[in-house]
Amino acid sequence: MNADLIHRMARATLAGDLPFPDIVGHLLAQGVEYYRVDYAAGQMVFYNGAGSSIVAPLKLDGLPAVAADFDAPALQAAILDSQHHGQKFRQFSERAVRAGVQGYYAFLRGQRVVYLGRQGDQHTEWFPGARPKAD
Repeated sequence: MNADLIHRMARATLAGDLPFPDIVGHLLAQGVEYYRVDYAAGQMVFYNGAGSSIVAPLKLDGLPAVAADFDAPALQAAILDSQHHGQKFRQFSERAVRAGVQGYYAFLRGQRVVYLGRQGDQHTEWFPGARPKAD
């Protein structure tokens, strides 16, 4: 994994400079299999399949505290605004922490994101078009 490129992708995410699919493409090209966004610790961690990781700061000054209760409908509304209306990462993050998201894992090869609340609540969101068909 190229640490400089991964840090650039982390900064592009924070600044809203690139669309999520472009960032995912760059990360996959660097061997990133998944990454973790931790609002409580203020960091993003990128992992490859060989056990290596790269930590990048998650600097979002003035972000509200993570709500104690998980509000899945509010989170889903924030996700939809990002997917369909181009909402930037900063606004998404504000809405996510207000909805009780303390962090999430984005599984790039698995094409899903698992959001976690402070009490163990979770919500899995598939990348657009990636949801498996029901049996």
